[in-house]
Amino acid sequence: MPSRKAILIADDCEEDAQIMRRAFQKSGCNVPLLFVKDGQEALDYLSGTGEYSDRTAHPLPRLMLLDLKMPKVDGFDVLEWLHEHPKLRVLPVTVLTSSNLDWDVDRAYHLGANSYVVKPSSFAGFVEIVEGLRNYWIEINRPPSAVA
Repeated sequence: MPSRKAILIADDCEEDAQIMRRAFQKSGCNVPLLFVKDGQEALDYLSGTGEYSDRTAHPLPRLMLLDLKMPKVDGFDVLEWLHEHPKLRVLPVTVLTSSNLDWDVDRAYHLGANSYVVKPSSFAGFVEIVEGLRNYWIEINRPPSAVA
């Protein structure tokens, strides 16, 4: 199976999405970024339904960055859905959200999140997070063959 290094970013805040694009550019990360604006689009993308049915144009990602507080389907529901789908359950998911509540952190991990990062308040903070995510999840970590 060919190596997939795309990152799926599920975030309903267009400003945060733009900041993430810029942070990935600034960090020199050439990994394709795939953006969806809510949890339902994330589910559609991951399941390959509707406009995302062509896996050549919309490959499964190597990593998912998931906001928790989104309309339609929230990030917790996305984590639950992933857990119910064995082929996708192994997809590494980093929760990237503004919530620093212990309840949200614990619930996200309970539902299968691999890491939990609170969105920083500065662009430099986003660049630092992007560099860490890229270094670990894309370059150092060896994913299971179902995600590779």
